[in-house]
Amino acid sequence: MKRLYPDQPVVGVGAVIVKEGTVVLIKRGNEPSKGKWTIPGGLVELAESPEQAVIREGKEETGLHVENPVLIDVVSNVDLDEQSKVKYHYVIVDYLVHVTGGIAQASSDAMEMRWVPFDEVEGYDLTASFRLFFRHNREKLEKASSYG
Repeated sequence: MKRLYPDQPVVGVGAVIVKEGTVVLIKRGNEPSKGKWTIPGGLVELAESPEQAVIREGKEETGLHVENPVLIDVVSNVDLDEQSKVKYHYVIVDYLVHVTGGIAQASSDAMEMRWVPFDEVEGYDLTASFRLFFRHNREKLEKASSYG
């Protein structure tokens, strides 16, 4: 399935990792939204469940071992080009995950990784879809703990 100018939406997942009033954000190393901040995540592979994908992507992008994904939200991200053609269209299934170990560090296509306090998140140059997700779900995230 092609990502650029797709024939249908592409399904992705996001791993929401929170600890003591902070959330893990990664700086994207690839398009779309290269250089913007978001939660770790990626595409669901063929024959993989979204839950399996979020566990795999969480480890690939952060070095953390995660498990027990709990659905938080589903968001859509559509980017249009100058001619108003759909350049990218992702449907992203976001899960709160529980960290069981690993060493936290940016890897895979993440340029950087940070634990960001909730009060500072919106000061970052966020992807549009994550900004919307965060505004709609901040209260849930503040009540959750996915670490330890």
